[in-house]
Amino acid sequence: MTASESSVTTARHAARAAADKIAQNIVALDVSERLALADVFLIASAPSERQVNAIVDGIEEELMKQDLRPVRREGRSAGRWVLLDYADVVIHVQHEEDRVFYALERLWKDCPVVDLQLGDDASAKATTAAEQE
Repeated sequence: MTASESSVTTARHAARAAADKIAQNIVALDVSERLALADVFLIASAPSERQVNAIVDGIEEELMKQDLRPVRREGRSAGRWVLLDYADVVIHVQHEEDRVFYALERLWKDCPVVDLQLGDDASAKATTAAEQE
């Protein structure tokens, strides 16, 4: 079983919104085989709490245009790790230090990566951010 097309589409919209807010190292993982509660984990990071919150705002605004609202939101006040739960898609926006420490990609390394189709500009930003780590 793989992630549903609607989950992948939601993740792509969220990823584009995150990229527009200069999110770093944007990655989506298909967790549908390992987790019954969600299809896709989208992970992005930023160098400051203020930037984390700006990315979260951008994602929420974009997904509201798609008539999607989070079922749950956690971590907004601290701005270090914000979790947006859209049921089939769970979005993690982390401060870059927390991202390195918690290493979600390593935890879910057996899950396939979802092609977010961000294009050359967003991919270049994500690559540049990853190289800086």
